Amino acid sequence: MNQEQWNSVDSYFDRLFAPPDAVMDAAITATTEAGLPAINVSPTQGKLLHVLAKAHNARKILEIGTLAGYSSIWMARALPADGKLITLEIDPKHAAVARANLARAGVDKQVEVIVGKAIESLPQLDSNGEGPFDLVFIDADKVSTPDYLTWAMRLTKPGSIIIIDNVVRSGQVANPDTTDPHVKGIQKALEMLASDKRLVSTALQTVGSKGYDGFSIAVVIGE
Repeated sequence: MNQEQWNSVDSYFDRLFAPPDAVMDAAITATTEAGLPAINVSPTQGKLLHVLAKAHNARKILEIGTLAGYSSIWMARALPADGKLITLEIDPKHAAVARANLARAGVDKQVEVIVGKAIESLPQLDSNGEGPFDLVFIDADKVSTPDYLTWAMRLTKPGSIIIIDNVVRSGQVANPDTTDPHVKGIQKALEMLASDKRLVSTALQTVGSKGYDGFSIAVVIGE
Protein backbone atom coordinates (compact mmCIF):
# COMPACT_ATOMS: atom_id res chain seq x y z
CA MET A 1 0.00 0.00 0.00
CA ASN A 2 1.13 3.55 -0.69
CA GLN A 3 -0.13 7.12 -0.52
CA GLU A 4 -1.60 6.95 -4.04
CA GLN A 5 -3.75 3.97 -3.06
CA TRP A 6 -4.79 5.61 0.21
CA ASN A 7 -5.86 8.72 -1.72
CA SER A 8 -7.81 6.62 -4.20
CA VAL A 9 -9.73 4.83 -1.47
CA ASP A 10 -10.39 8.07 0.37
CA SER A 11 -11.75 9.62 -2.84
CA TYR A 12 -14.06 6.64 -3.26
CA PHE A 13 -15.30 6.92 0.33
CA ASP A 14 -15.71 10.69 -0.06
CA ARG A 15 -17.93 10.22 -3.11
CA LEU A 16 -20.13 7.78 -1.20
CA PHE A 17 -20.30 9.32 2.24
CA ALA A 18 -19.16 12.94 1.94
CA PRO A 19 -20.02 13.95 -1.64
CA PRO A 20 -19.21 17.41 -3.03
CA ASP A 21 -20.73 20.12 -0.87
CA ALA A 22 -20.54 23.77 -1.90
CA VAL A 23 -20.29 24.96 1.71
CA MET A 24 -17.50 22.58 2.63
CA ASP A 25 -15.65 23.26 -0.63
CA ALA A 26 -15.88 27.00 0.05
CA ALA A 27 -14.50 26.47 3.56
CA ILE A 28 -11.47 24.65 2.16
CA THR A 29 -10.97 27.35 -0.49
CA ALA A 30 -11.15 30.08 2.15
CA THR A 31 -8.63 28.20 4.28
CA THR A 32 -6.19 28.02 1.38
CA GLU A 33 -6.68 31.62 0.30
CA ALA A 34 -6.08 32.83 3.85
CA GLY A 35 -2.78 30.96 3.95
CA LEU A 36 -3.84 28.69 6.81
CA PRO A 37 -2.16 25.28 7.07
CA ALA A 38 -3.95 22.41 5.32
CA ILE A 39 -4.30 20.37 8.51
CA ASN A 40 -8.09 20.18 8.73
CA VAL A 41 -9.71 16.77 9.01
CA SER A 42 -10.55 14.99 5.77
CA PRO A 43 -14.18 14.84 4.54
CA THR A 44 -14.73 11.31 5.83
CA GLN A 45 -13.05 12.15 9.13
CA GLY A 46 -15.41 15.11 9.42
CA LYS A 47 -18.29 12.79 8.61
CA LEU A 48 -17.13 10.46 11.39
CA LEU A 49 -17.34 13.35 13.88
CA HIS A 50 -20.81 14.08 12.52
CA VAL A 51 -21.90 10.44 12.87
CA LEU A 52 -20.58 10.19 16.43
CA ALA A 53 -22.36 13.39 17.42
CA LYS A 54 -25.59 12.13 15.84
CA ALA A 55 -25.30 8.68 17.39
CA HIS A 56 -24.82 10.26 20.80
CA ASN A 57 -27.63 12.80 20.29
CA ALA A 58 -25.12 15.46 21.31
CA ARG A 59 -26.64 18.77 22.30
CA LYS A 60 -23.48 20.49 23.57
CA ILE A 61 -20.11 20.05 21.88
CA LEU A 62 -16.71 21.47 22.79
CA GLU A 63 -13.94 21.71 20.21
CA ILE A 64 -10.39 22.60 21.22
CA GLY A 65 -8.64 23.90 18.09
CA THR A 66 -10.83 25.57 15.47
CA LEU A 67 -8.47 26.37 12.59
CA ALA A 68 -10.90 27.46 9.83
CA GLY A 69 -14.00 25.78 11.22
CA TYR A 70 -14.17 22.82 8.84
CA SER A 71 -14.63 20.21 11.57
CA SER A 72 -16.83 22.67 13.47
CA ILE A 73 -19.28 22.72 10.57
CA TRP A 74 -19.40 18.91 10.40
CA MET A 75 -20.23 18.67 14.10
CA ALA A 76 -22.59 21.66 14.17
CA ARG A 77 -24.64 20.09 11.39
CA ALA A 78 -25.29 17.15 13.73
CA LEU A 79 -26.75 19.34 16.48
CA PRO A 80 -30.47 19.71 17.14
CA ALA A 81 -32.00 23.13 16.58
CA ASP A 82 -31.35 24.16 20.17
CA GLY A 83 -27.86 22.62 20.31
CA LYS A 84 -24.61 24.51 20.83
CA LEU A 85 -20.97 24.11 19.89
CA ILE A 86 -18.16 26.09 21.52
CA THR A 87 -14.84 26.07 19.71
CA LEU A 88 -11.57 27.48 21.05
CA GLU A 89 -8.94 29.07 18.79
CA ILE A 90 -5.74 30.83 19.76
CA ASP A 91 -5.15 32.69 16.48
CA PRO A 92 -7.45 35.67 15.72
CA LYS A 93 -6.84 35.29 11.96
CA HIS A 94 -7.90 31.65 12.05
CA ALA A 95 -10.95 32.59 14.11
CA ALA A 96 -11.99 35.25 11.57
CA VAL A 97 -11.79 32.74 8.71
CA ALA A 98 -13.72 30.22 10.80
CA ARG A 99 -16.49 32.69 11.61
CA ALA A 100 -16.93 33.50 7.92
CA ASN A 101 -17.05 29.79 7.07
CA LEU A 102 -19.56 29.09 9.84
CA ALA A 103 -21.78 31.96 8.67
CA ARG A 104 -21.65 30.68 5.09
CA ALA A 105 -22.67 27.25 6.36
CA GLY A 106 -25.60 28.75 8.25
CA VAL A 107 -24.50 27.35 11.62
CA ASP A 108 -23.00 30.51 13.12
CA LYS A 109 -25.98 30.99 15.46
CA GLN A 110 -25.21 27.65 17.10
CA VAL A 111 -21.43 28.00 17.21
CA GLU A 112 -19.44 30.28 19.48
CA VAL A 113 -15.79 30.88 18.55
CA ILE A 114 -13.72 31.89 21.56
CA VAL A 115 -10.34 33.45 20.79
CA GLY A 116 -7.45 32.98 23.18
CA LYS A 117 -5.28 30.29 24.71
CA ALA A 118 -7.43 27.23 25.29
CA ILE A 119 -5.71 26.56 28.59
CA GLU A 120 -7.07 29.93 29.77
CA SER A 121 -10.49 29.63 28.12
CA LEU A 122 -11.25 26.18 29.56
CA PRO A 123 -11.28 27.30 33.22
CA GLN A 124 -13.55 30.18 32.20
CA LEU A 125 -15.98 27.75 30.57
CA ASP A 126 -15.98 25.73 33.77
CA SER A 127 -16.56 28.73 36.03
CA ASN A 128 -19.30 30.00 33.69
CA GLY A 129 -21.14 26.67 33.97
CA GLU A 130 -20.92 25.89 30.27
CA GLY A 131 -20.53 22.17 30.86
CA PRO A 132 -21.22 19.36 30.83
CA PHE A 133 -20.52 18.73 27.15
CA ASP A 134 -21.76 15.60 25.40
CA LEU A 135 -18.78 15.46 23.04
CA VAL A 136 -15.30 16.99 23.19
CA PHE A 137 -12.99 17.05 20.18
CA ILE A 138 -9.36 17.86 21.00
CA ASP A 139 -7.33 18.93 17.97
CA ALA A 140 -4.91 21.62 19.10
CA ASP A 141 -1.26 21.86 20.12
CA LYS A 142 -0.08 18.41 21.11
CA VAL A 143 2.20 19.52 23.94
CA SER A 144 -0.82 20.71 25.92
CA THR A 145 -3.05 17.73 25.13
CA PRO A 146 -2.76 16.25 28.65
CA ASP A 147 -3.96 19.55 30.11
CA TYR A 148 -6.82 19.71 27.60
CA LEU A 149 -7.81 16.17 28.54
CA THR A 150 -7.82 17.06 32.23
CA TRP A 151 -10.21 19.92 31.53
CA ALA A 152 -12.30 17.76 29.20
CA MET A 153 -12.84 15.39 32.12
CA ARG A 154 -14.04 18.28 34.27
CA LEU A 155 -16.37 19.53 31.55
CA THR A 156 -18.05 16.22 30.70
CA LYS A 157 -20.34 13.70 32.40
CA PRO A 158 -20.88 9.93 32.32
CA GLY A 159 -21.78 9.04 28.75
CA SER A 160 -19.81 11.87 27.16
CA ILE A 161 -17.37 11.16 24.33
CA ILE A 162 -13.82 12.56 24.20
CA ILE A 163 -11.89 12.36 20.91
CA ILE A 164 -8.22 13.30 20.47
CA ASP A 165 -6.91 13.72 16.92
CA ASN A 166 -3.42 13.18 15.47
CA VAL A 167 -2.19 10.69 18.06
CA VAL A 168 0.15 8.57 15.89
CA ARG A 169 2.76 11.26 15.15
CA SER A 170 4.15 9.36 12.13
CA GLY A 171 4.56 6.30 14.32
CA GLN A 172 6.72 8.07 16.88
CA VAL A 173 4.04 7.67 19.54
CA ALA A 174 5.42 4.14 20.07
CA ASN A 175 8.99 5.39 20.57
CA PRO A 176 9.83 5.29 24.30
CA ASP A 177 13.00 7.31 23.72
CA THR A 178 11.43 10.23 21.89
CA THR A 179 12.45 13.72 22.91
CA ASP A 180 9.84 15.44 20.72
CA PRO A 181 7.60 17.44 23.08
CA HIS A 182 4.60 17.00 20.76
CA VAL A 183 4.97 13.21 20.81
CA LYS A 184 5.57 13.19 24.55
CA GLY A 185 2.40 15.22 25.05
CA ILE A 186 0.38 12.68 23.12
CA GLN A 187 2.03 9.78 24.93
CA LYS A 188 1.11 11.28 28.29
CA ALA A 189 -2.47 11.90 27.18
CA LEU A 190 -2.86 8.32 25.93
CA GLU A 191 -1.44 6.97 29.18
CA MET A 192 -3.99 9.09 31.04
CA LEU A 193 -6.79 7.64 28.92
CA ALA A 194 -5.60 4.10 29.49
CA SER A 195 -5.21 4.42 33.26
CA ASP A 196 -8.23 6.53 34.18
CA LYS A 197 -10.94 4.25 35.61
CA ARG A 198 -13.55 6.86 34.75
CA LEU A 199 -12.99 6.18 31.05
CA VAL A 200 -13.32 3.37 28.54
CA SER A 201 -10.84 4.22 25.78
CA THR A 202 -9.08 3.04 22.66
CA ALA A 203 -6.86 4.41 19.90
CA LEU A 204 -6.75 3.61 16.20
CA GLN A 205 -4.25 4.10 13.37
CA THR A 206 -5.57 5.53 10.11
CA VAL A 207 -4.32 6.01 6.56
CA GLY A 208 -5.77 8.18 3.83
CA SER A 209 -5.50 11.54 2.12
CA LYS A 210 -4.02 12.95 5.34
CA GLY A 211 -1.29 10.31 5.33
CA TYR A 212 -0.53 8.04 8.27
CA ASP A 213 -2.15 9.11 11.51
CA GLY A 214 -4.78 8.10 14.03
CA PHE A 215 -7.09 9.16 16.82
CA SER A 216 -8.19 8.09 20.27
CA ILE A 217 -11.75 7.89 21.51
CA ALA A 218 -13.03 7.54 25.05
CA VAL A 219 -16.38 7.32 26.78
CA VAL A 220 -16.79 8.74 30.26
CA ILE A 221 -18.27 6.08 32.55
CA GLY A 222 -17.71 7.63 35.97
CA GLU A 223 -17.33 10.94 37.74
